[in-house]
Amino acid sequence: MIQAILVFNNHGKPRLVRFYQRFPEEIQQQIVRETFHLVLKRDDNICNFLEGGSLIGGSDYKLIYRHYATLYFVFCVDSSESELGILDLIQVFVETLDKCFENVCELDLIFHMDKVHYILQEVVMGGMVLETNMNEIVAQIEAQNRLEKSEGGLSAAPARAVSAVKNINLPEIPRNINIVQGTCLARISQDSLRMSTCQKPMFSGFSSPPTDH
Repeated sequence: MIQAILVFNNHGKPRLVRFYQRFPEEIQQQIVRETFHLVLKRDDNICNFLEGGSLIGGSDYKLIYRHYATLYFVFCVDSSESELGILDLIQVFVETLDKCFENVCELDLIFHMDKVHYILQEVVMGGMVLETNMNEIVAQIEAQNRLEKSEGGLSAAPARAVSAVKNINLPEIPRNINIVQGTCLARISQDSLRMSTCQKPMFSGFSSPPTDH
């Protein structure tokens, strides 16, 4: 089982940290520093796996790593995992990143951390290997990207509608209107008198009800 996946640069700055075993945050930082120092002092002409540090479990765990340009990719695994199999898994993960980001570099891991974590979840979840076929992983990532674009188009529709309404050219309402109040009131009073003299009762055709004496 995979216990942790660590990615840090040549100066020990962590770029991707994923633990599948619960550790306090302070212990996690110490594990990253300890692992960096263990890996950094190894020559390039020796094997790419060694015993884990004392904080991660010592000889019960192995550190399997690959060095690409400015980044170290380190997988901490228990004795049930194959060293060569994990080396191939690291290669698949890095090639998938390179495929998704088109010549991946350290800055991609900094500014697209959410996407990097999603790609990692397609490879490893809960410390267990899910997929080792790069084409299948890339197909899942592309499907997710299409879904996000379609959802983004739907969510942007109300904003586009509001923008369209704002851009409608409505006729301006005149603001300065001079109204002579005396003339308007006189005209209204004359019209009301004329209507009162000409209007007939609404129920003139019906006889009035008898009154009780």
